[in-house]
Amino acid sequence: MNTTRDTQLIRAEALRLGFSYVGISRAEFLEEEAPRLENWLNNNMHGQMSYMQNYFDKRLDPRLLVPGAKSVISMLLNYYPSQEQQDADAPKISKYAYGKDYHFVIKEKLNALLEFMKEKIGQVDGRAFVDSAPVMDKAWAKKGGLGWIGKHSNLINKQSGSFFFIAELIVDLELDYDGPIKDYCGTCTKCIDACPTQAIVAPNVVDGSKCISYFTIELKDSIPSEVKGKFNNWMFGCDVCQDVCPWNRFSKPHSEPHFEPNELLGFSKKDWEEITEETFKRVFKDSAVKRTKFSGLKRNIEFLK
Repeated sequence: MNTTRDTQLIRAEALRLGFSYVGISRAEFLEEEAPRLENWLNNNMHGQMSYMQNYFDKRLDPRLLVPGAKSVISMLLNYYPSQEQQDADAPKISKYAYGKDYHFVIKEKLNALLEFMKEKIGQVDGRAFVDSAPVMDKAWAKKGGLGWIGKHSNLINKQSGSFFFIAELIVDLELDYDGPIKDYCGTCTKCIDACPTQAIVAPNVVDGSKCISYFTIELKDSIPSEVKGKFNNWMFGCDVCQDVCPWNRFSKPHSEPHFEPNELLGFSKKDWEEITEETFKRVFKDSAVKRTKFSGLKRNIEFLK
């Protein structure tokens, strides 16, 4: 068994498939994260995201997700766009949702990487994860040396900022492991100061139930009146804490064709306010925005008026 050769093969193929960075860590219990997650849940910072309470043990131990797991291969995929919405007064969509739903795009790449490993290395058992299972992706990316967790609780990469999707392959293969890097946020509190709803309640702690992304995507009820006027015109998600982060001056436009935006960047404020279900279905056919449904997007747009 040649762990170094296998590791090099996997890294090279992941980069060839379009991933920006690869970090590998030993599959083990996330000791540091356990009390943090428990505390976060006990303080109801997950709001109505009840699924966050499920599979507590599996969230903290990848060996419960993949029997015999030895390695967690973490990958970052850049989604920073080369252009933004043209009408400055139009309701805003988070940059990650400009193109095709990342779940499909990344799952395809992960499955291709797993097939490659089976072909080149031999019998490898593993599972692909992209934000759709109980995996603490930011914790694993940090362990794999891909960045540190910023005060806004997103992973920051020293070379390229934080506009990345995180994905994992958990496999029963011994590999060479990377180690974490230091935290480079220093005394900066730009993200905490800029959050429109004061959702960042302490460095590295986001009260999910106060976040604009939660209100506009996860919350199924009506949006509470006490946050009226605090949304900075965001109708789906929010990028404020990332937009103000000094490390994102290093962000470079992605090169993933599937993330190229369709006509939505050209929509005016009026276009959004008058959007029909037919237009919604056409524009967001393969988009993450489908998650909020037409009724949810209409609710969000009305709330901004």
